Amino acid sequence: MTKRTGGPRRKTRYKFKKSGSEKGRINIQRYMQTFTKGSKVLFKLDPSVHEGLYFRRFHGKVGIVQKQRGWCYEVSLKEGHKQKIAIVHPVHLIRCQK
Repeated sequence: MTKRTGGPRRKTRYKFKKSGSEKGRINIQRYMQTFTKGSKVLFKLDPSVHEGLYFRRFHGKVGIVQKQRGWCYEVSLKEGHKQKIAIVHPVHLIRCQK
């Protein structure tokens, strides 16, 4: 059996890259932010934090918070005709306006 090439961050060199103005230390407010059930969030990865990453196909999509799981959140989003659930750390989520 052949060995699979790459991993979950395969082909993400430019997709997960920070812009020049965003580089530096992470914002502690973004790291410790909280969300309520039913709030809309945008998937925007912070590449300096490797915990609680979502799959690369979800980058830039909007989802709805279902519940909290420890430090992370369960976020449901629609991909094609299927409803999917991603477990994401809050540093990778941005609150959307309603």
